[in-house]
Amino acid sequence: MDKKFIRNIAIIAHVDHGKTTLVDQLFRQSGMFRDNEAMTERLMDSMDLERERGITITSKNGSFRYLDYVINIIDTPGHADFGGQVERVLRMADGCLLLVDAQEGPMPQTYFVLKKALAIQLPVLVVINKIDKPAARPQWAVDQVFDLFVKLEAPDKLLDFPVIFASAKAGHAINDPDDPIEGASMVPLFEKIIAHIPPPSGDPHALLQLQVNTIDYSPYLGKLGIGKVVNGSININQNIVVAKRDGSLEPARITKIFRFEGDRKVPIETASAGEIVAVAGMNDINVGVTFTDPDDPRPLPIINIDPPTVAMRFIPNNSPFAGLEGKFVTSSHLEERLYRETLSDVALTVESLGAGAGFKVSGRGELHLSILIEKMRREGYEFQVTRPQVIMKEEGGQLQEPYEELTIDVEEQYQGTIIEKLGGLKGQMLEMSRRNAMIRLVYKVPTRGLIGFRSEFLTDTKGMGVMNYVFSSYGPFAGEMLNRSRGALVVKDACTTVAYALFNLQDRGSLFLGPGVKVYSGQIIGEHCRTGDLVVNPSKGKQLTNMRASGTDESVTLTPPHRLSLEDCIAFINDDELVEVTPAAIRLRKRNRLNAGGRPVREGTQSGIMPKQYAVM
Repeated sequence: MDKKFIRNIAIIAHVDHGKTTLVDQLFRQSGMFRDNEAMTERLMDSMDLERERGITITSKNGSFRYLDYVINIIDTPGHADFGGQVERVLRMADGCLLLVDAQEGPMPQTYFVLKKALAIQLPVLVVINKIDKPAARPQWAVDQVFDLFVKLEAPDKLLDFPVIFASAKAGHAINDPDDPIEGASMVPLFEKIIAHIPPPSGDPHALLQLQVNTIDYSPYLGKLGIGKVVNGSININQNIVVAKRDGSLEPARITKIFRFEGDRKVPIETASAGEIVAVAGMNDINVGVTFTDPDDPRPLPIINIDPPTVAMRFIPNNSPFAGLEGKFVTSSHLEERLYRETLSDVALTVESLGAGAGFKVSGRGELHLSILIEKMRREGYEFQVTRPQVIMKEEGGQLQEPYEELTIDVEEQYQGTIIEKLGGLKGQMLEMSRRNAMIRLVYKVPTRGLIGFRSEFLTDTKGMGVMNYVFSSYGPFAGEMLNRSRGALVVKDACTTVAYALFNLQDRGSLFLGPGVKVYSGQIIGEHCRTGDLVVNPSKGKQLTNMRASGTDESVTLTPPHRLSLEDCIAFINDDELVEVTPAAIRLRKRNRLNAGGRPVREGTQSGIMPKQYAVM
């Protein structure tokens, strides 16, 4: 294919600014689907977790045709925890579409993704999305984007960026916000892409260079390396060498080549410079390697990824219920699955801690690691995890910890509560402003202070607040920080919970379980209303007699239990507690079980699992 008819674009934006919806409209209006053909909503969100949570977790490749042009699209995550996905796939693009909400303007993660695009000097086409919102202010959003470019010290040639105004949900794009939208379509956006995004710059007659930016899996072919042919061409049965990240070379043979049509892979015989393809033929392959000519190997520069900021420990399950609910329960199962994840997720690192001690897994944030945990439990894995640790650094003899830039929009009546909470989390206010009826607060907060803060924030603001954060920098250690002030309700002996016992425990704290649930010694079933743990018996029944009298029986009315999500459980536990994760349940437990007297008994395999709330890199 002539490279002048190819456009490779990445779509970048803050969370929920409409990336995936825009991709759906581009596919639909390109003529890729028949008029009577049903099209799946959020076509590029192929994972169950993405559809359930409404966010993009992994980068996806797709393409469509418009007139004589092939437009390859790379849909990227907007959440900063998945920034490693954005950093590596931008190498495949020759330009990017920056989506900005017409009402909210640039948000913290807009700053993050735009910074990565400008670092490699990609041309940017700005799309002001959601112009049909009642409170939309598109021209203001354009001014804010320009200020963001200046703040990021963009080159002069990128400051004069093209702008288009759109409503991805309604399916129209216009060149000016005052233009009529009746009968409008996505054609103006198609034309802007062709006019302002340059074609690939590679030489199809040079030696082969293809860098793998994404890993995919096929049940028949094994691993597939996805990347752009930077130079040269690639053919089936061609002999190549794989230049690895450590500098070594390994010979290989190309067995299959696929190009993207829509969200599907279509087999082809050959591909040349500028095309984005998926290639099969190598078993030992990971992100960042280069496919190149065996006679004159020329590796491309290694992809640099920002270091992880949060770590957790994954431990084989040793609770009394171990092995009852999962298919993969051993340490070797955990090791194989975790190291397999690092092949496709370069922002994740795994370190073995020795026999029985588990693995230290480091990532970009709490959400990054919780998504991995959820994927593993759905695949049948059973294990335990500790409380997240932030990864410290030592510079010049001073301890440094990661800080996040937190942006909060709340109603005025809640601002006092939030300011008080953030003060306790060692937060430093950077900015405070009013936007319509909302107050915007910008803080610099230690990363460990934000672990579990989201659920508490939503409770304090009655679900009406919006918070977003992005990694800012490393700064001085802010001091010790209390996770939670209350203790836990801990089960004394293995039993099955009964309603009468739980009814009497309601006054002692908030319960996480209802009646009829099997529990074991040391399991946490609720939060105590006071400091310190309380050992309880949730199976204690009512004392029965052979005498009955009117009015002596009390009705048992249980308050519905507070069901914790996986993220809630991870945020709740202290350093001496664990989250037990199985395909059937998520449980909280003390790291040490209890003896017959209700006192903790130290278990050798678990000692020293989490000595502190932080770890030094």
